[in-house]
Amino acid sequence: MSLFSSKKTKKPSASETSGLAELALKTIHDGVLITDRNNIIQFINPAAITMTDCGSANNAIGLDYGLLIKLESKEGRELSDQENPLLNAMKNNQPLESFRGSLIVGQTNKRLPISISVLPADNLGGQKIITFRNITKELEEEGAQTEFISTASHEMRTPVATIDGYLSLCLNPATATIDARAKGYLDAAQTASKHLGKLFQDLLDATKLDDGRIRPKFKPMEMVGAVRTITNSFQTRATEAKLNLRFGSEDISPSDSRRLNQVVYGFVDPTFLVEIMSNLIENALKYTPAGGSIYVNVLGDGDRVLINVTDTGIGISADDLAHIFQKFYRADNSDTREIGGTGLGLYLVKQRVEAMGGRVWAESAFGEGSTFYVSLPRLTGEEYEKRMIAFNNNINGGIK
Repeated sequence: MSLFSSKKTKKPSASETSGLAELALKTIHDGVLITDRNNIIQFINPAAITMTDCGSANNAIGLDYGLLIKLESKEGRELSDQENPLLNAMKNNQPLESFRGSLIVGQTNKRLPISISVLPADNLGGQKIITFRNITKELEEEGAQTEFISTASHEMRTPVATIDGYLSLCLNPATATIDARAKGYLDAAQTASKHLGKLFQDLLDATKLDDGRIRPKFKPMEMVGAVRTITNSFQTRATEAKLNLRFGSEDISPSDSRRLNQVVYGFVDPTFLVEIMSNLIENALKYTPAGGSIYVNVLGDGDRVLINVTDTGIGISADDLAHIFQKFYRADNSDTREIGGTGLGLYLVKQRVEAMGGRVWAESAFGEGSTFYVSLPRLTGEEYEKRMIAFNNNINGGIK
């Protein structure tokens, strides 16, 4: 018999495996709910009992999950049915991965920051597994990092602005005389200085929303006119870059002209909307070669406002497309390497869109242009009128 032969071990029975799985669920720190096909709670572990403050498993089993798991946005804003990712995942039997929000705990109305996921178990009769965890510690650590980045960015902006100012004086013929070689060096230095200044400003903008120092200030708006105005502000830059920038669909025909005249209402932060559209249009201008085209459009799509920015530029590879909204991510290829950027523009777009209860995504292929989509909650005409009255009353009443 070989010294290295192994003993055959007895395979655990199904009941033993099930018992071990249940023991694991009872001892982990993440909350776990299992629901049936009708979203009725069948199982709840001790961590979920504690986080929801429901008292015991008997108080939860047999209830609709929605009576126990009530969510707000991470900013503390009420989520409508359309923008509630947990509700949509459960209703449509779809997975949900790591949505960050606030759990409204029991009758106390205490808010607990959580990350929540849903996994449909189609092979088990339509059951769904909801997992969620307390992310208080994570947010505290992220807050400390954010505070450091914010402080460092703020402190560094002043010396960078000073450097840029002195470089401008050196390059100004009225204040300095330099030869062509020196001018080339100083031009390069000023370009790098401006890039650094933009990086620090983007970092400040990102951290202000991350750490809660700014929150969206919502206002009812007519979206077609608002986006058209932002788009038109880039016409001069587009002309200088020899690009065709147009508001409206790229394939618009006379019979479709009514779509351009559609009245679409939304409830958004006007400043956030400007930042979102400016970043997307600036990206399209940067990554579209001379002679190309950029189309911006707004449509009402059911209960959503759908905005798209389409370009005929260099496009994005499939590998890069999965990461472009991550902080500091930049596609690394010969076409993009020569184009400056901080890697924060699309992160800022995603951050601000989600703060307003929306979603952003992109469709692209390398060498074939790109389309960026922004979907935001839509108001009916009646809702718009009511919210506009309330908004004007708040302003006139001095409420900020």
